[in-house]
Amino acid sequence: MVMQPVLEIFAADDFALWPVGEHESFGYLVLNGKLTPAEAGTAVMRIADCNDFEPEEEHGPCPTDPLGTFLHGLLTMPDLFAAGGFRVTDTITGTVFVEPGCCNGLETWRDWLDVLDGTGRAHFGHDPSSTAERVGDTVRLTHDVHGTDGSPVTELPADQVRGLVADARQDLEDFLGLAGAWAEQHLPGHAAPVTAALARALDLASSP
Repeated sequence: MVMQPVLEIFAADDFALWPVGEHESFGYLVLNGKLTPAEAGTAVMRIADCNDFEPEEEHGPCPTDPLGTFLHGLLTMPDLFAAGGFRVTDTITGTVFVEPGCCNGLETWRDWLDVLDGTGRAHFGHDPSSTAERVGDTVRLTHDVHGTDGSPVTELPADQVRGLVADARQDLEDFLGLAGAWAEQHLPGHAAPVTAALARALDLASSP
């Protein structure tokens, strides 16, 4: 069983602010420290695009240059969003037990900690409506609670899930380090604020 941070990706055929990879819309990019420069550029582009809307006036006027305009929301919005989440897959069968649905974001990954140590339950968007629920010393994962009777379900020891969450968080940390180095090369004038914004978008700026 593996848990991976995944970012929902759209095709970016007309994007020209920095090099990006070729991806089909509505797919997922697994985030870790092993991405190619083009994949890292795709991830930064997508997270910035998730927050590309007009901030409130107190966040300052929007720059007029294309790069500044595109990055403005990412760099000024207080609450950032990164479409995706932690996906859980059986590495032997390929069965997906948790798949981030619509409106779920990577910035909510700590909901997994709430499953283990808090309310004992979390939802991860809709279409599909994946859930995790703690039942005693196990965590029940359901791919789609509103799906048919054939929706994949499994139960894992809570300690195993805790380890999976730690591994997925480390993947996020590794991606952030990679993205920071990428930004220094491709966005030298914005590297520090972009890296800080990515940390907030991935909820890595606060304490464990």
